[in-house]
Amino acid sequence: MQLSDAIKQMAGVTLKDYGGVGGVKTVSARGLGSQFSAVTIDGVPVDDSQNGQVDLGRYTLGNAAYVSMSQGQEEGSLLTARAYAAGNVLNMETAQPSFWPGERTKLKAGMEAGSFGMASPTLLWQQRWGKRLSTSLWANYLYCRGDYPFLPYESAPEKIRREHSAVWMATVDGNLFYTLAEGNTLSAKVHWMSGEHELPGPLHLHSQAPSGQSSDEQLAFAQAKWKVERERWRWQLLGKVRGSHDAFLDTTPGTFQHNDYRQREGYFSASASHDLTPWLELNAAADASLSHLLGRQQTLTTPWQPQTDVTRRNLAAAAAARTHFAIGKAKLDLRANLVLTDIADRLENGNHRPHYQRLTTYLSAMATLGGGTTLRLFYKESYRAPNFGELYFFQLMAKNLRPEHARQLNLGATQAFYGQRRGLSGEVTVDVYYNRVSDKLVAYPLHSMYYWTTDNLGRVDITGLDATASIRYEAFSLQLNYTFQHAVDRSDEASKFYGHQIAYTPRHSGGGSARWESRWVNLGLTAMVVGKRYSNQQNIEKWSLPAYCDLGLAADRKFDLPVGTLGVRAQVMNLLGVQYEVVRSYPMMGRNWRLGMTYEF
Repeated sequence: MQLSDAIKQMAGVTLKDYGGVGGVKTVSARGLGSQFSAVTIDGVPVDDSQNGQVDLGRYTLGNAAYVSMSQGQEEGSLLTARAYAAGNVLNMETAQPSFWPGERTKLKAGMEAGSFGMASPTLLWQQRWGKRLSTSLWANYLYCRGDYPFLPYESAPEKIRREHSAVWMATVDGNLFYTLAEGNTLSAKVHWMSGEHELPGPLHLHSQAPSGQSSDEQLAFAQAKWKVERERWRWQLLGKVRGSHDAFLDTTPGTFQHNDYRQREGYFSASASHDLTPWLELNAAADASLSHLLGRQQTLTTPWQPQTDVTRRNLAAAAAARTHFAIGKAKLDLRANLVLTDIADRLENGNHRPHYQRLTTYLSAMATLGGGTTLRLFYKESYRAPNFGELYFFQLMAKNLRPEHARQLNLGATQAFYGQRRGLSGEVTVDVYYNRVSDKLVAYPLHSMYYWTTDNLGRVDITGLDATASIRYEAFSLQLNYTFQHAVDRSDEASKFYGHQIAYTPRHSGGGSARWESRWVNLGLTAMVVGKRYSNQQNIEKWSLPAYCDLGLAADRKFDLPVGTLGVRAQVMNLLGVQYEVVRSYPMMGRNWRLGMTYEF
């Protein structure tokens, strides 16, 4: 399962999927855009200085303990300055190995196969080397032809197959966990990924545009975290180095183009927390990173030429305070922080040196009342500088783009309940919010999924509501979510786009999941509903994308064997075979299936 699959049922989250198993998948929360979302692994930011967004399809959950999405600000006392600065945080936590007494080794092998030539073997090895040291090694390989059938237009006499849409990807992830002493831990991760993705062409006049485009990617990073917790003091040090190589090749008949990008990044973060009194906590964090992007281009008529050579220095510092106390039976929690962001670019082949600096704030209040009722309120400012791709794509001088500045205001309530009968529990949450984004950066694909252009919209106002409900009774569980987003352009009253919903943002969306567990088989049903959207700033029927509903059905069971445990899982996605597009002219998969087996011993 990919990281993107874990967030589909989260309220307020829009998953942008650019088609197929290997299509790019990014997350956008509450209309802010994917680059306001900080994606972290074990609290360490996952970054891409070229395009500023993380492809969630490149990360899988084979060795994850849990995935969390924090709107506004992530909870916790030891956050990085980037986490304080982000509009929201998506975190994937690596599972730490656990062993029975006397147990030293655990192995888990799996194989998943599915429609359109999809095959994905995995292996997880967990080892305890002593009382204080344990490691895990996870490896995965994915291949899919991606030649799924689709209707080129609604009244077409027959389906045609998607062309040039294959993908392969190999991933290895190694982890180390070491306990130096009580409350003193060290963890480290080494991650490597290599993949190749064929890029299908868009539909044009009811036929597929011929495509000889493909991308080749290699990524490697190593990170470490040292955490110390005492009675009143806590501190943490993080470090990371990352390198990547991305290549784009276009061999469409009559065309030849080869783009090559190499990134390097070093990142360091220090954070500390101190309980000044039983009711007052002080926190501080400082981050520093240095990233470099080198881009080259080759065509039929020109040899290799440098296109981008830029270095970015990113500094961030945060100071935060938290106080908590009781008023009668109610408990009140107040938080506040200030974040200073300072970003400077240095171009090797140009005189223009962009410099961005901003001070942002965060204020929140949460009241826990009796009877399972919680009320919350927060205000947050976030600041995002244009990334390398937006500023320097195929040019040596920076574009005239302004940084985005977002303001979020949220009011919410949670009601938990527990029934009279044993095993019955549930929770309902409702959040209303207003976001204002100044100088919002919006990207649009051009003649392929590799070529995009970016513009500042000026101002976007987003009014929304997120509602969730969950209930569990014995072996049955149900989760529901609904999101309303009125995200409109308020830049210029004289513009024909004024008051129009921003591109690719549905006004209504939601979904749900149900699961029933038994001694024979476990059954699951999922639904994702996305309302009408527009692929252009102008909301006219020509640019509309119809609403769709994507249903999924799954069944799984575990068998205890004399040695080990065998797990079997079967899934059918897009059960109704609905044809839809997330990005115009790029059809998604219809009905497809997957069958997986795992053996643990």
